[in-house]
Amino acid sequence: MKTFVALLAVLALGTLVATSAVAASPRHASINIRHQLKGCHSWSIDNKPFAAHVNAKLATGGSITFTNHDVMPHQLIKTSGPAAAFTGKRLMSHMAATVKVTFKHAGTYRFTTKGGEDYMTGVKTIGEDNVLTLTVTVS
Repeated sequence: MKTFVALLAVLALGTLVATSAVAASPRHASINIRHQLKGCHSWSIDNKPFAAHVNAKLATGGSITFTNHDVMPHQLIKTSGPAAAFTGKRLMSHMAATVKVTFKHAGTYRFTTKGGEDYMTGVKTIGEDNVLTLTVTVS
């Protein structure tokens, strides 16, 4: 009987660990870019707090959809990491423009954006413009 209970405990622990590993590496994420008064722009992953630097973890084969809600265009630039597949234009040239990036290989990917000029008049900001950086760990 003790052996049976011990076996059930080991199986339950194994299931918990397997479930945690899957939960830690989702298959998809969403990133929103926005305009803000201080620092000009920032981004948020999966509706978490907006910041100039964000991190994401994905399962191999997963993807991120970027949506530009800023008042300026943003070109998504991959600065390092294995090959990634882009669906849509990397230059998100207007509000609500999107680009999807799929990560077919495990590794660490780094991205930034190159902001363009405001296409809305009367937009004010305080301080230096943020340099947006993203680190994606795919496993």
